[in-house]
Amino acid sequence: MTTVDEQGRPEPPLDGDETTTLVGFLDFHRATLAWKCAELDADALRATHPPSTMTLGGLLKHLAYVEDYWFSYILAARPRTAPFDTVDWTATPDWDWDSAAEDSPDQLRDLWAATVESSRALVTEALSAGDLTQRASRPRRDGSKPTLRWILVHMVEEYSRHNGHADLLRESIDGRTGE
Repeated sequence: MTTVDEQGRPEPPLDGDETTTLVGFLDFHRATLAWKCAELDADALRATHPPSTMTLGGLLKHLAYVEDYWFSYILAARPRTAPFDTVDWTATPDWDWDSAAEDSPDQLRDLWAATVESSRALVTEALSAGDLTQRASRPRRDGSKPTLRWILVHMVEEYSRHNGHADLLRESIDGRTGE
């Protein structure tokens, strides 16, 4: 049974095995980002905290891209999904961050949520075929193929770092704070 905290986030298990613990922490951090971006309009999702140009909308789109990149493109060796499949990443390396200002709150939240659901399904599929030691199906740019364990730990790190940014941004928007 999953315990849910006062913000609606699933608590990672205190006594789970390695896979359950890693996935539990990733889902907790995903839910933290959703909480930090909840109930905000377009202006709030576009708000910056100078001198940074980072926005909560940019975080949603960036993390949607990161989810797609690691779980779909690298782990499962699937083609990049829309809208990431048509971007010239060499010409516009910050496209995910910059283009978020053009999207509505619903578009940003829906893109992120759909990508997270796809990632969850891909992890479930991978775990049904092997364990955390299995290698990604597609190599990274440097030719290495990380394990599923490495990808999950990296994603926990990615969300943890960006949730710190989300804390500061949300507080600067409306004063709301919390873990």
